[in-house]
Amino acid sequence: MAPPLLLLQDIHLTFGGAPLLTGAELSVSQGERLCLVGRNGSGKSTLLKIAAGLVEADTGTRFVQPGATVRYLPQEPDLSGFANTLAYVEAGLAPGDDAYRAAWLLEQLGLTGTESPEKLSGGEARRAALARALAPEPDILLLDEPTNHLDLPAIEWLEAEIRAMKSALVLISHDRRFLENLSRATVWLDRGTARRLDKGFAGFEEWRDATLEQEETEHHKLARKIAAEDHWMRYGVTARRKRNMRRVRELADMRKQFRDRRRATGAVNITVTEADTSGKLVVEAKNLVKSFGERAIVDDFSIRILRSDRIGIVGPNGAGKTTLLNLLTGDLAPDSGRVKLGANLEMAFLDQRRATLSPETSLKDALTGGGSDTVMVGGIVKHVASYMKDFLFSPDQLNTPVSVLSGGERGRLILARALALPSNFLVLDEPTNDLDLETLDLLEEMIADYPGTVILVSHDRDFLDRTVNAVVVSEGNGRWQAYAGGYTDMLAQRGEGVTARRAEAKAADKPAATAQVAAQDADKKRKLSFKEKHALDTLPDRIAALERDIAKLQNLLADPELYTREPAKFEKANTLLARAEEERAANEEEWLRLEMLREELEG
Repeated sequence: MAPPLLLLQDIHLTFGGAPLLTGAELSVSQGERLCLVGRNGSGKSTLLKIAAGLVEADTGTRFVQPGATVRYLPQEPDLSGFANTLAYVEAGLAPGDDAYRAAWLLEQLGLTGTESPEKLSGGEARRAALARALAPEPDILLLDEPTNHLDLPAIEWLEAEIRAMKSALVLISHDRRFLENLSRATVWLDRGTARRLDKGFAGFEEWRDATLEQEETEHHKLARKIAAEDHWMRYGVTARRKRNMRRVRELADMRKQFRDRRRATGAVNITVTEADTSGKLVVEAKNLVKSFGERAIVDDFSIRILRSDRIGIVGPNGAGKTTLLNLLTGDLAPDSGRVKLGANLEMAFLDQRRATLSPETSLKDALTGGGSDTVMVGGIVKHVASYMKDFLFSPDQLNTPVSVLSGGERGRLILARALALPSNFLVLDEPTNDLDLETLDLLEEMIADYPGTVILVSHDRDFLDRTVNAVVVSEGNGRWQAYAGGYTDMLAQRGEGVTARRAEAKAADKPAATAQVAAQDADKKRKLSFKEKHALDTLPDRIAALERDIAKLQNLLADPELYTREPAKFEKANTLLARAEEERAANEEEWLRLEMLREELEG
């Protein structure tokens, strides 16, 4: 085995009298791809800072191979003292590094290099810091939540860029898909120590659950009261995961219902809507148009959202996801078109800026409003300590001030406050920002159990796959299209992921050229390809042929004597029937997609 480029041994660190790391270890060899995982507050970011040489451990050894370059992405970068973002990135280059790469990375991340550090948003500062970390192509790359504040095109670009690099990688992220695609080994930081699994994140959760179950068995004689509280806090998410198979099946059923409803468009839609007095209709939007200046944000968009639907909205930054969300909820009036909201809607809204929490407020008062020990949830009065447990808080945190909570804990607290409000319509704008994996598990469970309707905006592909039964995607130029299923289903139907918007600064530099390119792009997008036209013409005949084959096979299998007389022929006919029915369903769905696309493009 190759000697490690970076080695941490027997790392101990205590913060505020409480031990955070008690013998943690980390070894990174050339080209290794590690993900660092653990519960919120377990010390992942601190261990990464020790690896980067930014924090000194109380005891233990840090070794870096002489000559090896290490680059670290902090969660809160400091750009003060630099004239612009390009100067900040170039300052991270070593002699001999490619200076052009700094400008190229900034461009790929949606920056021009001329931005002043004083005027950067938090997300823009993190993108500049990401470019600085990637620019030298270091021997070891230490990334702490690199996908925070990135949109889907940027996340997928970053994934491909890191995969192509030769650097060793240590990665902390809440994005499961990102971890699964990039990691080849997993380091689990738990109760101060680190355990290693020589498999990527895809194999981690099963291994962790088995490890914890074995540990639970070995320690079953511990004091009952302590074990009960510790067990819930440590293993509660595991039990939820085991129940998720039922929810996966339910989500699949909901996706099928959404597909079926899309087939029944036209006049029937109006009849059902007019007759709908039971509260099944939540939102009906017809021919929505919204522009800001000359830029179209929403152009002729229609959708019907029924009770219990879970709708995800995706698109690049600046596409207008929040604007579309506000149009659908009635918070913003369209330029033309109409939105009809269902009767008796009670909405709970969580925006991407999060509610403001006073630092001095205790966790208990933040949930109850002060002066009470109870909270009303779903019409049921619950003690605040019991409700806190639902969000992975322990009872001894009742009087903990908000100022000492971690980012993940604040995210949980805000979710708890939003979900405690009486509602049957949940609207979540970027709910996964800054949340750890445990909180994401909790949020997924809450959405699965929520009896009402959910609309959410997210850049987290795995989260979308686990929660929604339809995805509305920005197609560019103000056009939006709904696809049945989650993010992966949308990819299969659309044939491509979300594409980035053209930077505003470039558009300002060459407005005429940009407008011409945009018009050409729009013309190209508004024409069916030869392959699509051919499929649209030939699929009906193929479907008809399959239906004839299915009818013949069904007649053959209707013979009650066939299985006894010719079991092999029966099995073969049964297999052929299943394949034909599956192919017919796939062809029908493809024809429907192409027909809807044709109707949309022809206006």
